[in-house]
Order: sequence, then structure tokens, then C-alpha cells
Amino acid sequence: MAWGGGWSGGGAMFGSSQVAGLPFGGIPSELMDEATKLLAHEPDHPPSDLTFTQRPSERERQRLTLARLIGAYPKWVVSGSVLVIVTSLILQAGPLLTEYAINHGMVAGHRSLGVVAACGIGYLVLALASALLQRVQVDVTGMLASRVMHDLRIRVFTHFQRLSLDFFTDEKAGVLMSRMTSDIENLQQLIQDGISQFAAQGLTMIVITAVLFWLNATLAAWTVLLVVPLLFVISIWFHRASEKGYLLSRDRIANVLADLSESLYGIRVVTANNRQRRNIRNHRHVVGAYRDANLYTGRVNSIYGPATIMIGILGQGLLLGIGGDMVLKGHLSLGALVAFFLYLNRFFGPIQLLVQQYNALQQGRSSIIRLRELLEVPPTVDEVEGATELATIEGRISFEDVSFGYDDEHLVLRHINLEIASGESVAFVGPTGAGKSTMAKLANRFYDPTSGRVLLDGVDIRTVTLRSLRSQLGVVPQEAFLFAGSIRSNLSFGRPHITGAEIEEAIDVVGLRDLVDRLPQGIDTVVHERGQTLSAGERQLLALARAFLARPRVLILDEATSSLDLQSETTIERALDRLLEGRSAILIAHRLTTAQRADRIVVIDRGGVVEMGTPGELLAAGGAYAAMFDAWLASGGRDSTRPDDEQTD
Repeated sequence: MAWGGGWSGGGAMFGSSQVAGLPFGGIPSELMDEATKLLAHEPDHPPSDLTFTQRPSERERQRLTLARLIGAYPKWVVSGSVLVIVTSLILQAGPLLTEYAINHGMVAGHRSLGVVAACGIGYLVLALASALLQRVQVDVTGMLASRVMHDLRIRVFTHFQRLSLDFFTDEKAGVLMSRMTSDIENLQQLIQDGISQFAAQGLTMIVITAVLFWLNATLAAWTVLLVVPLLFVISIWFHRASEKGYLLSRDRIANVLADLSESLYGIRVVTANNRQRRNIRNHRHVVGAYRDANLYTGRVNSIYGPATIMIGILGQGLLLGIGGDMVLKGHLSLGALVAFFLYLNRFFGPIQLLVQQYNALQQGRSSIIRLRELLEVPPTVDEVEGATELATIEGRISFEDVSFGYDDEHLVLRHINLEIASGESVAFVGPTGAGKSTMAKLANRFYDPTSGRVLLDGVDIRTVTLRSLRSQLGVVPQEAFLFAGSIRSNLSFGRPHITGAEIEEAIDVVGLRDLVDRLPQGIDTVVHERGQTLSAGERQLLALARAFLARPRVLILDEATSSLDLQSETTIERALDRLLEGRSAILIAHRLTTAQRADRIVVIDRGGVVEMGTPGELLAAGGAYAAMFDAWLASGGRDSTRPDDEQTD
């Protein structure tokens, strides 16, 4: 079985984790026997047939509703509905048996122990049958809820994969986590318990109302005219007030998770700047706002619950007086009055349960609204209808009159015209905020231009599929991100089926050999989440090796050497010669040693191209790049003298 190696390797994982200074990640020896027993009963898991497409399917484009979620499993829904109906009918037969036992086995002239015993046995049989049916109902609704939640989690996660970078820039990670956790958990509770109970109690009220009219139309009419209108009015108020409260609660818990996530991710900065006290104070405010939202919903519930109880008690008192007078006048039998009040108590009982289930329904409805809003957010960078596959490119990149702004009112780039030849490396330099990284993001279509076009080999990149485009582009960001797992899995992230020989080649090319040899398990050593057990330079080296293994036709380095010391930078510069060989490349560079390795330098400032040319041409021109170069030398640049044209060319 596929999982066997993972379990049996628990001790080895523990040892390697200890050596690497990582948290414990294996199976304790005292639990190994129990884990083996669990594994013996683990079912086979067939390979997943999940496929990802950039454009959502017709089903995924449908508006998210609770009916559509559960409607995907009609057999389970029908089974659960039948069980609810049958259970509700069985449960309501008890008072009728009581009436029969009183009228035919307890009153004068009709005393019969056999009738009473038979009714008692019948009551017991019905109770056992209802208990069995309720157990089956719980199993059915549980399986339905688990399947629906599985589908919903996959749908939300898939939607995250489709959304563009600007969405994740604008939205807090904690808010998105709350959608995947608390909102979906609310729905699971609603589907597993809430809907079936809501339906059962609603059906119970309908059945009881019919029986009440059958027992005595006069008393039933008094019930409907006096009690039901008051319950209806207060329920309408509760619906509006609680909906507001639960929507507010969903937003506030999202803020709590967002603040927690940010504090945990930035714990080093928090500690270094002694921000603990202020962070606690800020988190207290965020948690306090969530508490206030819960207090509001609690106050609403505290009004609605006792009010329905009071209405029920007053109604029962009035009906007892009316019914008692009817018995004394001979218009109603004692058994019928007892049965009527047994049903009347059961009529108010479901109302109280509906109050509780209505809370779950409102929470689930609030979660549906928030998830629907999320799923209806379209990606700003999307494939056009009928997008074609991008053929293998040579690497010619063209910016044709490109303008771009992260919002409609402020342009970052203005009317950029630039041609990068196939196999040419071009360095973008300029002050911070000039638009260098934005140019790179437009080249790999993380964003679309506000106006103008970006072409690859003469093809507008907006007309091709994103997968075929990005499979030929390699990106090394300024801050390398590593995923929890082994070094091998991180290196093969872009090509999962890569061979060991190719990985070893990349390690040697980029200069990772010393690092790999120091690790206890080599490339199979597990790195911590986000690579926190490695230095910034080591993470950057791994990111470069990952880009090398992706075999891109175009390479984009976004200040990829900014986190490296001089020794590592020297290693990287040697590796860059191999990485850039035969490839087009865009180098976003603050360090001019990296820029000088490019075939051409483009100086960008205030959203436009200030000048461009070879390093020697720009130095000879005495413009913006020459000023940057002289300032770099004055601040202790690597070269002690300004190179002449021949050297820099």
C-alpha cells in the first residue's frame, strides 16, 4: 500500500528532523503498533483523476446555493428525506395511543388492563423504531455532509488557484483562511444536523397541526388564531436581526484570523521591534469586536427564545380553560383533551428546537453568502475564450506602447516600447518604485497592461493559455519561497517527474553542493515551512536551482541576488552564465554587478524608459546609468575603477 513507507519511516524521519533542528514529524514508538493496526484497515485510495483548467466548468460557474450543494447527491438527499418523514410520523403516533388507552382502558365502563398494556407495548415498539431510524438518519446526513464539504473545499481551493495576484495582494491571508475553515465548518454542521432537524421539526409541526384539527377543530382554531400569529411576527424580527448579527460575526472572525496570521508570520519582526505589548493590545481590540458581534447575536437569541416560551405557556393556559369547559359540558372526551395537550406540548417543543436550529441555519446562510461572494470574484488575468496553446518560443519579447496602473487613477508605466531579442539578456535598473518589477510581471502575465500589448515571438500573450505561457517562463522572485517538504520536492516543484541526475546537475551548476553535503539526509532532508531552517541566501540558491530545472525559454530574475552575501553572489554570477546561456532573460537588478552581466541595460524611472544600451554605451553617454554607476563605486562597489568601454562591452 502506498502509505506503508511513510509509516514505517517514522523513526528515520524523527532522527533526521532532530539532526536538522526541525520539530518532531514522525510516529512515536509507543504509538507505532496502533498506527499499524489503523493502517491495516485503511482502504485503497485510487489515483486522483482531478484536472485543473484555468476557465471554470459550467457547474463551477453556477451560483453557490445550499440547494445546489446538496442537490449534487440526490440519492442521499432522498434517503435522508424519507427517513425524516417516516421518523416524524412514527414519533407522533404516541399521543393517539395514549388517547386510546384512556378512553378504552381507564375510564369507567371501559377499564381493561390488556388495552393499556397493548398500548404501552406499542408505544415502546414505536420508540425503538424511531431510535433506530434516527441513527440511520444521522449516518446518512453525516455522509452527505462529508461529501458536500469535500466538494466545496476543492472548489474554493481551485478558485484560489485561478485568481490573479492582485486579489491576494488586496485580501488578507487570514480572511481567506476563515473562508476555508470556519465558514465551511459552519456549513458542515448545518448539513449534518441543522437541515435534517429543521425539516423534522417543521414536518412535526405540520403533522401536529393536522392532528389537532382532527382531534378538535375548535381548540385547534384557537391555537392557530392566538398563538401562531404571535410566533410568526417575532420570528420575522428574529430572522432580520440574527442575519445582521451572523454576517457581522463572520466578518469579525475573519479579522481575528487575519490578525493572528499576520502576527505569526511576522513574529521575528515583532520580537526584534518589541511590538509584543502593542500587538496584544491590537489583538484585544480585534477579538473584542468579534466578542461584541457575538454578544449582539446572543441578545437577539435571549429575546427570541424566552418570548416563544412565554407565548406557548400563555397559549396553553388559555386552551386548558377552553378545553376543560368543553369536557365538563360533554363536548370533548377526557382522552381527547389529554391527547390534544400532549400534541400541543409537542407543537411548542419543535418551535424551541427550531429556534436552536435556526441559529445554525443563519450561521450557515451567512457562510454561504461569504463563500458565494468569494467564488464570484473573477480573475483579473483570465484566459480568453478559445485561447490557443503557445508553441515552443525562441524568446523574443516585445512591449508595444504598454501602460499599466495597479488602479485606474495612477499609472506605474507609461507608453513603454521595448524589444528584447531572442537569447538576449536585458537588465532593468532604476530607483525603487520606478516600475522595474512591474515590467517583469507584465512579461509573465501576472498582470495585463492597462493599454498596449506584450508579445512573445509576435504573439499577444493574452491570446494563449496561461499554462502554455508560464511553462516556458522561469521566475526567481526577490524572496524565495520554499514549501514544507524535502529539498528534492522543492527543486522538482516545476517538474515533478524530473530525474535524480538532472537534480544533481542543477545542484552543481548553481553551487548548492556544499549545502547539500552538510545536510543529514542530503536532498531528502526535510525543510521547515517556508524554509525557515535555511538562511536567506540558501533559500535563494534553491530557488535558482528550481528555475534552472524548469528549463524555461525565458528567465526572469527579480532582484534574485539581493539576499546573498558577496561569496554567494560570486557563486550565483558564475551560475548565471549557465542559466542565461541560450535564453532570453529579464534581470531586475539593484546590484550593478548583476546588471553588467546583461547584454543590454534599460534604465527605468518614473514609469518610462530613460535610456537603454550596452553597459559601455551607457557609461560613455554620461546619463542616468553613469550617475548610478559612479554612486555605486563611491559607496564601495566591487570594482575599484570605472571600466572603459572595451571592458564593459
